Amino acid sequence: METALPNRLALGALVLALLAPGIAHAWWNDEWTVRKPMRVDTSATGANISDPIGPAPVLVRLHPGNFKFELAKEDGSDLRFVASDDKTPLPFHLEKYDALLGEALVWVGFPDLKPGVKTDFWIYFKNPKAQPAEDAKGTFDKATALVWHFAEKGPPRDSSVWANHGQAPAPGTDGALIGRGLQLDGSSVLAVPPGASLSWGAGAKLTWSAWIKPAAPDSTATVFGRDAGLVVGLEQGKPFVRTGKQQATASAVLPAGGWHHLAVTAGDSLQLYVDGSPAAKVAAALPGLAGPAAIGEKLKAELDEMEISSVERPPGFFRLAVATQGPDPGKVLIGGPEEEAASWASGYFAIILRSVTLDGWVVIGLLAIMMLISWMVMASKASYLGAVSRANDRFAETFHAAGSDLVTLVTSERALGEDEALRRSPMLSIWHIAANEVRKRSDGSSPLSAESIESIRASLDAALVRENQRLNERMVLLTIAISGGPFLGLLGTVVGVMITFASIAAAGDVNVNAIAPGIAAALVATVAGLAVAIPALFGYNWLLSRVKDAAANQQVFADELLTRIAESYSASSVSAAPTGRARASGARP
Repeated sequence: METALPNRLALGALVLALLAPGIAHAWWNDEWTVRKPMRVDTSATGANISDPIGPAPVLVRLHPGNFKFELAKEDGSDLRFVASDDKTPLPFHLEKYDALLGEALVWVGFPDLKPGVKTDFWIYFKNPKAQPAEDAKGTFDKATALVWHFAEKGPPRDSSVWANHGQAPAPGTDGALIGRGLQLDGSSVLAVPPGASLSWGAGAKLTWSAWIKPAAPDSTATVFGRDAGLVVGLEQGKPFVRTGKQQATASAVLPAGGWHHLAVTAGDSLQLYVDGSPAAKVAAALPGLAGPAAIGEKLKAELDEMEISSVERPPGFFRLAVATQGPDPGKVLIGGPEEEAASWASGYFAIILRSVTLDGWVVIGLLAIMMLISWMVMASKASYLGAVSRANDRFAETFHAAGSDLVTLVTSERALGEDEALRRSPMLSIWHIAANEVRKRSDGSSPLSAESIESIRASLDAALVRENQRLNERMVLLTIAISGGPFLGLLGTVVGVMITFASIAAAGDVNVNAIAPGIAAALVATVAGLAVAIPALFGYNWLLSRVKDAAANQQVFADELLTRIAESYSASSVSAAPTGRARASGARP
């Protein structure tokens, strides 16, 4: 029972030591000191998508209301996107990043988004040493054959792995739905050159999609066409899809001046989607097509974000695109407050440690040695006092059980049945000294004089002093840690503050941002001194109470033993008792 508390304390410290690295490493990378939680909500509280989605890019719009541009690098090269496990980086690329205006458009690729769930991820930033890590080709899956953001002022650049770049400059316009877009006036046509990934065999699977903002409500034009095999356009303002002579037209007119999402999938049939919902269907498969395609024949409208894939995307894919890329993604893409790193390698603590001067590290090093010594003393002393307490209890039980005849105990060498557990008992040492002193002065048949009793008392007192010294051994090291630790820490703080103000005087300029780290670093020495003194103070007081208990028990035993010796070896007791020799041999009177 005596060592239960220190053992539990040691176990608790060990558990905390084991858990601390795990807590620190919960942060994806300590070089990034700020992170922001984000969520894609496809449940009923968000986009309310119940159809499959699959791999999909998600547009993350950053603005001063949801992102602290002042903490990130000016070009956004320190941005990183990490999955909810806080381990897996997500591929991404920047369509636009303007720290001055506070606007960023980032495409983040998710390997498999599920409908009806909330998918969390992290944005990490604030790392001045970070290098750009954009991965446009990894943002979209390999089934994506073409992605034109229309963000360039020259020919459109393909962000997919297939590099299906445009060959002629696109008439662009700022302020489209997603950054810069394509401006069509009804007379210009933008060509989509053929490529290996854009060659479609008969019955091939296909997905085409784009955002459109018509200039007039009753326009008739081609939005996207590839010969007569696939045509997506507007007829009197109504979207349609056609292959050959078969055409299907939506029932509703697209209002002018608003953005709408058009999509067509090809499989066993051609399905037209308007704003994520099925709008028309042609019961025919796609014919084989390999030539160039055209965008915007007779079309007066703005276009943005055109994508072509070699697979038939599920309906949830389009609903997600409408929800996250549309004018109001607030219910679907949700951001939380920024979090500062709190590990040893980053955050405010790292700034403070980096500002500690050489003299401060010398003081902290001395305090660390002092702390190590004090903890070693407390651990060893707690173990020693526990063993002494158990041994004394064992000896007291044995002595009182066998001590009805003290003269026999004195004359018999092994009468107490000593074992390994008893040998650590200070009471056993006191008993041996008392027995030896008695045997020197009496064989059990003659009484002890008053002078002999006093001589034995002096020997017992000397033994008690030596045992008490052993109990208090190295306790002085704890008092040094208690009283010296704070003063040594204060010395480091004063010297650090002096150096800080001396540097201000030399520079001739008072700058709070320059002073604060030095002052904080100087105070670290005081904190280190208190960290040495406080545990040592608690440990010293607890150990001192244990030492006093052990010393008191030993004093009580010595007084009781001396009293019994005086009684057992008095003149009346010796004359009435058998001879010591008979007692030792076990003979009866």
